[in-house]
Parts: sequence; C-alpha cells; structure tokens
Amino acid sequence: MRSFSKVTALAFLAGAGFLLPACKKEPTPTQITPAYSGVVVRSWNEKFLETERYAEGYRPAPATRALAYLGLSAYEACIQGLPGFKSMAALYPGLVIPPLKNNAVLHWPTVVNASYAYLMQRFFPFDEQAILLLEESNNAAYQAKISSSEFTAAQNYGRAVAAAVWEWSKTELGHDAYLDPFGSYNWQFNYQQVGSWVPNIPGPGQPSFAYWGTVRTFAIQDVADKLCAAPTAPFGGNDSLYYLAQAMDVYSQSLSVSAENLWIAEFWNDDFLYLTFSTGSRWLSIANQVYQQEEVSLETALYCNAKLGLALHDATVAGWFSKFHYNRESPETLIRREIDPNWQPLLANPILGETGISPNFPSYPSEYATMGAAAAAVLTHVFGDTYAMTDWSHENAGGP
Repeated sequence: MRSFSKVTALAFLAGAGFLLPACKKEPTPTQITPAYSGVVVRSWNEKFLETERYAEGYRPAPATRALAYLGLSAYEACIQGLPGFKSMAALYPGLVIPPLKNNAVLHWPTVVNASYAYLMQRFFPFDEQAILLLEESNNAAYQAKISSSEFTAAQNYGRAVAAAVWEWSKTELGHDAYLDPFGSYNWQFNYQQVGSWVPNIPGPGQPSFAYWGTVRTFAIQDVADKLCAAPTAPFGGNDSLYYLAQAMDVYSQSLSVSAENLWIAEFWNDDFLYLTFSTGSRWLSIANQVYQQEEVSLETALYCNAKLGLALHDATVAGWFSKFHYNRESPETLIRREIDPNWQPLLANPILGETGISPNFPSYPSEYATMGAAAAAVLTHVFGDTYAMTDWSHENAGGP
C-alpha cells in the first residue's frame, strides 16, 4: 500500500533536472586534471554507510540531508580541477566558497579527503574516532606521493570549503534535526476523519519529521513543486473499497508469505537501526558498487555523489511535504479497523528485538518510491539507461 506510482513526476523533477543550470550535461564526465581515481570518494561512501547504520535520529530524513552537504562540499572544493563544470554556490544565497588563490592546482584526492573528514565528524560526532582513522589512512597514502607543502595546501583548502558549507548548513531548519525527530506536531489536531494518520502501535506516539517539508531544498524552488499528485482514490475511510482491497491483499499475503515475497522483503530490508543503513542511503550503496565496478574517475564520483545527494534530499523534503499534506493512514491502521484488530506487520529488527514494525509517518507517498525514482534518474543520467548490475547491499544482513 506504500508503492504508489504517482510520486514519479515529483521525484524525477528532483532527479533528472538536477544541477543542469550549474554543471555540464554532456558529455558524461570522465576527466579530471590530473585524472585521479575515485577511490577516495568510494572510501568515504563506505564509511558513511557504516556510520549511518548506527545513527539514531537520522532516518530517513537527516541522512539524505547529510549526503547532500557532503557531496556539495567535495564538488565545490574540487571545482578548479573539474574542467567544463561550474560552481553551484551562486545558486544558493549565503553560501560563500573560499576562493582558490592564483587558480592553484591542488592534489584533489587530499582536498576531497579533508572535506569529507571535516563534515563527517560534525554530522556524526559519535563516530569521530573512526572517521579520523579513515582520514589518516588516506592521508598516509597521499603524503607518500606529494610534498609536504602540496599536502598542507590541499588539506587546508578542503577543510576551508567544508567549514564554509557547514556554517551555511547551520542556517536552516534541518540542522541538528536528528536530536529532535518528532518536533511539536499535533496529530490529533490534524486528524480530520477516518482515514487520517494515527500513531502506529507499537511506536513513539508521534510522527517522525512532520516539519521536514519546510527545510531547505537545492533544486525545488516553489512550494507547489513539493506536492505530488493526489492519490487515485478518495480520502479513504470505511467506504473506500479501493484501500480496503489493498489492505485485504496485504493481510492475506501476511498469513502465508511466499518464498519470493520473503526474498523481495529481505532484499529491500532497509531502515532498521543497527541492522542496516536507511532508505536513501541504499542508493549511495548502489552508486558506490557501480563506482567500484567501473573504476570511475574522481571527476565522475564527485559529480555523481553531488547530484545523487542533492536529489535524494530534495525528494525526501518533497515526499514529507506531500505525506503530511495528504495525511493518509498506515496500512495496519486500516487492517486493524476493518479486518483483524490484532494484526501486526511482519517487519522485525532482530538486533533490537522489535516486532510488528511500521513506519511512524503517513503512508502516501512512499519514501521508497520517491527516493528511488529520484536516485534512478540521477544514476541513469550518469551511467545510461541500459546499465546492468547486481546489488549486494545486504549480502550479509538478516531478514525482516
């Protein structure tokens, strides 16, 4: 009941048209001067996935926000080494990127390493020591290849750009949102009729990130563009045969889950704290696997990471704006009201011992569909629409 196709127009707005005013679209980026490997970006993507897995309060919204700022900072820090690309800073009032004196050519992997390390420590202060270890490991390899003065210049510049991006990030509502995922939203006040969202049981009694639709976006400029198309059926309630039929289908399948459906559920088993990373981060995992498979250049990795992070963030903002605009109840609410008052979802987190898990926010539009459509548009733009891969994101993870 969460997979609605009408989110695609919204998501592709956030994905397909992304960065085109600032970056060249053709040809697909393959060069940097000099032509460095994208390994440093891959290493930080892997670290992000490891760290975010244990980050309470980050899922699903602040995680994609962090990806946006991390990707933006690394891209802007290396703009002098990206021939044919342009800075995006002018698109965002208040963002001032420190100039690179005399158009210096820096050791770009060191720049990237410094940018990611600076911001990762601030987004995820609980994992600071592990973040510093990765920074030091990468730096050791770079210091063996360049002079101390070259290393210092590159590191200082990467940190300076990251500091500027961090200070700018603190000027909007999403900053430190992970500390208070619930805010002051009153679900009773917004309950209009049967079919409106009510808290899930078990659950915190409040929806997560109800205010997220108002945080800063990067590509979406108008409030109207945050709103996806209305659901196909009327508002819902006892007389909504459309939703009742879907609920009956979910209920029937839950009584006897086929091996194929169980496999699909396990494959898309994202967003369980301590067990795996969150929904948006799954697409970073997919991108990173492509980076490794293709041995992409630093240019391609920087470009794709920036585009992917910004698109995922905007799609999340728009998705949450739409969720709380339509305020649709969760499937289990309808099932318990109309079919079986004792029914529980089958999702469980074996790490925390939680059972009967269900997302604690309105069901329409789907976070998986919204983020997935935006990410798919970005990856298609960078790697083509016929690219084939096997996704090993949860190779060793447990089931739902």
